[in-house]
Amino acid sequence: MASRPLSSPWSKNGWRLLIVPFSLFILLPLLALFLRISPSDLFRTLKLDQVTQALNLSLVTSLATVIVTIVFGTPVAYYLSHRHYRFYRLLDTLIDLPTVLPPAVAGVALLAAFGRRGLLGGPLEALGISIPFTQIAVVMAQTFIAAPLYIKSATLGFASVDCELRKAAALDGASRWQAFRYIIVPMSWVALLSGAVMTWARSLGEFGATIIFAGNFPGRTQTMPLAIYIGFEIDLNVALTLAIILVCLAFVILIVVKAILHRQIEINLNDTDY
Repeated sequence: MASRPLSSPWSKNGWRLLIVPFSLFILLPLLALFLRISPSDLFRTLKLDQVTQALNLSLVTSLATVIVTIVFGTPVAYYLSHRHYRFYRLLDTLIDLPTVLPPAVAGVALLAAFGRRGLLGGPLEALGISIPFTQIAVVMAQTFIAAPLYIKSATLGFASVDCELRKAAALDGASRWQAFRYIIVPMSWVALLSGAVMTWARSLGEFGATIIFAGNFPGRTQTMPLAIYIGFEIDLNVALTLAIILVCLAFVILIVVKAILHRQIEINLNDTDY
């Protein structure tokens, strides 16, 4: 009778065991957030002015960030989708830079450029414009950090459109704008939507650049991450409540994005079957 082979850590069951430690490492801190505060304290804290102001400000500024990113980031993404253009590598590296920079460095850089004593501080002050420590500064900080997520996703979406379709549209008399509007964008909508959603999620959680460039003023520039930071010194329930809100929002956002991408993959596979 043949002996049963010994199980190894590289077998199917072995792989399942190997994923447990890191999964618990991610799960336990998140679970601890929900166990640390009671439901009654959670709902009571949600009614505090500090929480509602931070929540409203985060939603407004993050939505503005997404709009600004789509308007100004889409042309950049379209340019990057054509790898044969000059300065492609330089621009691509420049777009990636905010994702690897510490957020505090981004905040200092924004302050050095747009602060009162910054590079453009004098001309802006002459025009009566003051950007630092305003909601505009919050949007700029969020855009600086989060916009690359949309641009990179949109770039991949634009690059995936078959060149033959663009050539066919040009032969039919379509202008570049018409081809972009009626062919490229509809065929790239999944990448554009997922990039916009991820940008919104990242802007909701932005902290380092915001606190340096926009400050931490309740009702004016205090977003949810900044309110969490202050909550640890004043009221821990505020920090826990806002942290739970951000975790829930991030979870829902990821589920939505993954569902959209999964649905698009299924559609593409069904099209190839025919």
